[in-house]
Parts: sequence; C-alpha cells; structure tokens
Amino acid sequence: MLALVPYVVSRETVGLTEAAEAFGITERQLRDDLNLLWCLELRSPDPYCPIDLSYEGGEITVSEAESISRPLRLGADEAAALLVALRMLAELPGAAERDALTRLIAKLEAAAGEAAAAARQLSVDVDRRTGSLGVVQRALREDRRLRITYYVAGRDENTVRQVDPMRVLVVDGRTYLEGWCRRAEAVRLFRMDQILEAEVLEFPAEVPAGAERRDLDGGLFQASASDVRVTLELTPSGRWVADYYPCERVEELGEGRLRVVLLTSDPRWVRSLALRLGEQGRVVEPAELGGRIRQDAERALALYA
Repeated sequence: MLALVPYVVSRETVGLTEAAEAFGITERQLRDDLNLLWCLELRSPDPYCPIDLSYEGGEITVSEAESISRPLRLGADEAAALLVALRMLAELPGAAERDALTRLIAKLEAAAGEAAAAARQLSVDVDRRTGSLGVVQRALREDRRLRITYYVAGRDENTVRQVDPMRVLVVDGRTYLEGWCRRAEAVRLFRMDQILEAEVLEFPAEVPAGAERRDLDGGLFQASASDVRVTLELTPSGRWVADYYPCERVEELGEGRLRVVLLTSDPRWVRSLALRLGEQGRVVEPAELGGRIRQDAERALALYA
C-alpha cells in the first residue's frame, strides 16, 4: 500500500484494472487495500491528516498524501534480488532488451552500493535450451495466439496445441511459457526446451477473464492428493533423469549416483522410463510398482526367446 499511494499520486488518476495489473493482484484485493487506506493518517502536512481517495467509476484518485509522493527506497536485500533477477533476464538467449537491461543494471549498481557488491557474489546460470523463445516473445508482444508442438515427457509423446500466451517464467534456471491451453481449457506451463515447434497465428490471444497465473510461492510443481511418489536410484549414466524431469527431491549418494523422488498422476510412464533406463537406474519405492516393472521386463525378454 505504501507503494500504491505514490503510484497513483504521480499519475493523478489510474484505472482499477491498470493498477491491479501493475501490482500483480486482483481487483478485489486492490479494492480491499484501498478501503484499508481510508484508515491511515499521516502526520504531514498536518497532524493526523487522513488520506483522501476515491475509486468510483473504476478510476482511482488520491489526495492529501503528497508527503509520500515518492516510492520507498529499496532495502539492501531487495536491491540485490532485483540485480540478480535482471542479470538472469539479460542472460536469456535472444533477449531483445539486452542493451537496455545492461544499462539499467549499471545504473542500479551505481546507486545500490554495498547491495550491488553482495549481488555480484552470486552467479547466474540459465538453461540456454530455450528453443522457440523468440517466437513466444513475439506472440506476447503482439498479443497473438500460438500453435506449438510440445513433447509431453510423462506420456513420451508429441502433442499439437493452440495456446494463448500469458507470460514467460524463469524458475530454477529453466524457462517456461505460461498460457491458456485451448486443448486442456486451463492454464498450463510449458518448458521451453520441450516446445519442438512454435508458430504465431493470426488470431488474437484470448485468455479468459477467470484465468489466473500460477502462484509460485509453493514451488513450480505442486502435488495433488492423488499423485504417486516414486523413488529412483540412478547410476552416473542415469543422472540425466534429474535434469530432464521435475523432481521433488534430489539426493547425492556418492560416486556419481543419485536418489530422486518424482511425483506423477500416472505411474504408467514411470514403467516406460524404468525400461528405458535399464541398468542406469531402478525404482526403489513403491515396491508394487517395481514388481510391475520387473514383469514388464520379463515379458519383453520373453519375446526374444
């Protein structure tokens, strides 16, 4: 709310929808915050001077708040986090705004002082297998629909979908497209390195009004009550599983071996994965799934007899 007041004051009038989008919140949350601002009083220009505001007709105006007409200064941790995030964006392949980002980083470092020194101690490592990132960014800029061919690792198949793009995310060094999938009729995340082909269509993007961006506070992949937790032990040559599939936990076992925990709503693809791995890994838990995989392998070997 302390950032909302100078945001409105500096613009005189701001639409409710515009302000909600700028702060990444819903209009309902914004109205709740504005109603709470009625309860705040400032000591300047007069003692206990209430903030006067209005948002009738969908337009926000704020007065009697000139004493906080400038945003708060960034704290050291906020400045460092911002600098690291900007460096990560600048490292993305095909970033059209790289020159602007570089200039902005230099200005922030000059202003941040010690916070900038702390941020320099952190290295940024972004997965450069971003595939069709340039095409996706163009669709976002032009607000147009995409047709993508996407590899679904869980079913080991390629699917063709039409997607209305919402944003590009970088999480744990990997790049994702978040958009409204017209095939699933829901918001979906697509790993950029698994988008095999992408084409910008002539149709405008039409994300439904009720579609919400995924809340990442709880992590990128969140388990449901019906998911099965699968534990695999991998040899050094099977470590690629941890790089290719989202894992709930990864544990080093020494000598290059890994223990990983995967979550899946369909254990059938784990059976296929285990057969592909062969001697590179084995399913430890659940034991019943391991037994089924052994039966699958015995049936496959029997065909060669």
